Amino acid sequence: MNTADFDFYLPEELIAQTPLEQRDQSKLLVLDRKTGDIVDTHFDQIIDQLHPGDALVMNDTRVLPARLHGEKLNTHGHVELLLLKNTENDDWEVLAKPAKRLKQGAQIIFGEGRLTATVLEELEHGGRIVRFNYDGIFLEVLESLGEMPLPPYIHEKLEDKDRYQTVYAKENGSAAAPTAGLHFTPELLERIQQKGVRLVYLTLHVGLGTFRPVSVENVDEHEMHSEFYQLTEDAARTLREVKANGGRIVAVGTTSIRTLETIGNRFNGEIRADSGWTNIFIKPGYHFQIVDAFSTNFHLPKSTLVMLVSAFAGRELVLSAYEHAVSERYRFFSFGDAMFVK
Repeated sequence: MNTADFDFYLPEELIAQTPLEQRDQSKLLVLDRKTGDIVDTHFDQIIDQLHPGDALVMNDTRVLPARLHGEKLNTHGHVELLLLKNTENDDWEVLAKPAKRLKQGAQIIFGEGRLTATVLEELEHGGRIVRFNYDGIFLEVLESLGEMPLPPYIHEKLEDKDRYQTVYAKENGSAAAPTAGLHFTPELLERIQQKGVRLVYLTLHVGLGTFRPVSVENVDEHEMHSEFYQLTEDAARTLREVKANGGRIVAVGTTSIRTLETIGNRFNGEIRADSGWTNIFIKPGYHFQIVDAFSTNFHLPKSTLVMLVSAFAGRELVLSAYEHAVSERYRFFSFGDAMFVK
């Protein structure tokens, strides 16, 4: 199976640069994998695709404003850090630009000295381990000084930071948003719950590897990045009840899918409370253990996410649906429109 098998034509103007004014007014393509039928509707009508007794599973991770602009002490040269992972106490793994300026021992100053960092270790590909020094609470300092780490294909400045968070974002730790959830409003979620659908939350902290292109020709040679996930006992119990009563597990986004399927693989199809790191690569040939349907945004050509959707619905059908989406001028990627696959 070659990476090129998951390529498709995408005009650049269809890459959404800004979110819509109303979250739930994006378009929704409904794809029935059994019949091949495609229906065009709007996202607030996703409620029609959900049945009483189903569980809607959402990723409650919260994106850190993880891009920091500062200057190197003494030289005053501009430096950018992108926070990737909290390794220990105030030590963080970061991506530095320009990394060549930041040797071990280098000091960086942010926000007129409200935050400083010292380089502890040099890693490959521009990575660094830095130790931050500050007064107060780190997350509050970060909220005031940091920018949202928008994907590389978004060139417009985001005026409202909250539009790159889901309305149910709770657990700090992501370097990117679980974008399939950006379409939900509190009112829509309330309507869904009133219909008899169980709302269930899990956590997967999205890493920047989610944007890493597949650079190998043979899909099987691609190495996935690892991301931290957690499913609580209460959530696992609810999902077991839904399954036992004949309801469907409907995942919101590929991060929820990867978490649920990681747990399903680990426990032979059982849903149990669990946490840890996953680098699961779901591609055609994969047998789904937990997920029965899902919503997701439209993804990059030749990406692991297109491969995941293709594993569920079949490559030819998914590429046909993407061709339809392009012809109907759907908006693509993080701030774009959505599809529901059942």
